[in-house]
Amino acid sequence: MKTSANHRVFSISVASVYPHYITKAEKKGRTKAEVDDLICWLTGHSQQTLHEELEKKTTFRDFFDQAPQLNPARSLIKGVVCGIRVEDIEDPLMRELRYLDKIIDELAKGKAMEKIKRS
Repeated sequence: MKTSANHRVFSISVASVYPHYITKAEKKGRTKAEVDDLICWLTGHSQQTLHEELEKKTTFRDFFDQAPQLNPARSLIKGVVCGIRVEDIEDPLMRELRYLDKIIDELAKGKAMEKIKRS
């Protein structure tokens, strides 16, 4: 995956942000298992490989570059994250990051898992 810019967020470890995803979901009555399920759905990771990546403190760049199988349905994720329409983001890596942000937002807003997974 080629990226046009070196945004600072690309070099941040997924493990450093992961607890915030969990907290955001749990504050709204959702679970860590649901967060993990969505991350695995998006990236093709298994529960085990996801946690291996977290333990290795893999950067977002490497996490998405080396994802086992990015879900083709992720392109159906639409909407606004941080004031920017996800579908309009040109940088491929930033778009992947925002897909992840968007599905965590949807989980925290109470959306059904089937709808979040665009099934």
